[in-house]
Amino acid sequence: MDCTRRVFFNTLLKKDIGWKTEGDIPFINMGEGMAKVLEGPGMDLFAKWGIAVPQHAVVTSLEQFDHLAGTNDWLKKSKLVVKAHEAIGSRMKQGLVKVDLDTAGARSATKEMLGRTIGTMVVSQVIVSEMVPHSAEYYVSVKSTREGADVFLASVGGIEIESQWDKVRKLSVPVGEKPSASDLEKLAKDAGFKGDMAGKAADVAGRLFDCFDNEDGQYIEINPVGLASDGRLVALDAVTLLDGDAKFRHPDWNFSFAAEFGRTYSDDERYIQEVDSKVKGSVKLIQIPGGDTALLPAGGGASVFYADAVIARGGKIANYAEYSGDPPDWAVEALTDKVCSLPGIKNIIVGGAIANFTNVKATFTGIISAFRKAKADGRLKGVRIWVRRGGPYEKEGLEAMRALQQEGFDIHVYDRYTPLTDIVDMALSKN
Repeated sequence: MDCTRRVFFNTLLKKDIGWKTEGDIPFINMGEGMAKVLEGPGMDLFAKWGIAVPQHAVVTSLEQFDHLAGTNDWLKKSKLVVKAHEAIGSRMKQGLVKVDLDTAGARSATKEMLGRTIGTMVVSQVIVSEMVPHSAEYYVSVKSTREGADVFLASVGGIEIESQWDKVRKLSVPVGEKPSASDLEKLAKDAGFKGDMAGKAADVAGRLFDCFDNEDGQYIEINPVGLASDGRLVALDAVTLLDGDAKFRHPDWNFSFAAEFGRTYSDDERYIQEVDSKVKGSVKLIQIPGGDTALLPAGGGASVFYADAVIARGGKIANYAEYSGDPPDWAVEALTDKVCSLPGIKNIIVGGAIANFTNVKATFTGIISAFRKAKADGRLKGVRIWVRRGGPYEKEGLEAMRALQQEGFDIHVYDRYTPLTDIVDMALSKN
């Protein structure tokens, strides 16, 4: 997600909608930019690239826990850790992390956490993992930068890492390059690792970079890395942010990205994410409860422009959406169908600037088809549709939109010569 949209959503979620976020900028996955992966699949990615991780399992019910406990010896013989497997900050402080448990204790903690409501989020799954005894904790991460990536390493770690950030050392890696073994070992020594520990730390940092580089990482962190009693360095926690638009390159990504705005993704949002992963171009949808103005903008810039305009005029948006990069008409139709299904909407704004290469007629074909289906299903009763667009084949596309008036649609269509947000003024003045 680009900076403009992050700042916009930070304002929207905190001030206008009231959803809770942590930090200055919420990470919201709209199919592009940073998409968060929860701890379980993040650990699985670490293991794929040769980083030691605790044995673990994600469970969604007590029945599933009982089945796993009956078939996995480590759940019977090891001390266990149970955590809420959701995108919730400060889990330890909220009683959503339990440690040093036997099987019965882990089952009890699982029962206690499942179904618990935290803010607007309901805990639907927990991760049960082997508790790894360790004598020291370290820190390692890889972060994407404009110039390439930065590798961070420290011989301290854990929940107090921020207060010890002066002990973290950084290695910058240019785009298209990999850190050498000697550079990583020097980084480890600079970070305070001694003797053979420098080699072990360098190895983990190198493997984490390989994971980052090959899995289209944006930011990946292990904190802490634990020094186990057998001398291994083990990833005891995972923060994994990947490029959501790269999913088509990774057929083994069998996990869903985590919602970051206080609730899980709806079925409709997940459906559009799947459509988006399969097409050239882009289609996005985030539902916003309580709004009465639905948005169907052409492009990310237009999406922010129209959302800001609606809110500035006292309106309430019902969703974030966009279609851009000349997606196929069937994908735009799928997106439009979901937008038409938003509850309580009074207006749908189909807006955009003057496209450079998106075929207006083709994308409008998908929108029109979805409008007709929604009207036949009774979903557009009392809903006004406002259209403003320009670009290749705009004349044909706008004429096709205007023709819907003859089919009983309350639709108002404008071309490139109408200022972009005038349709917002007209829509809200009619409410």
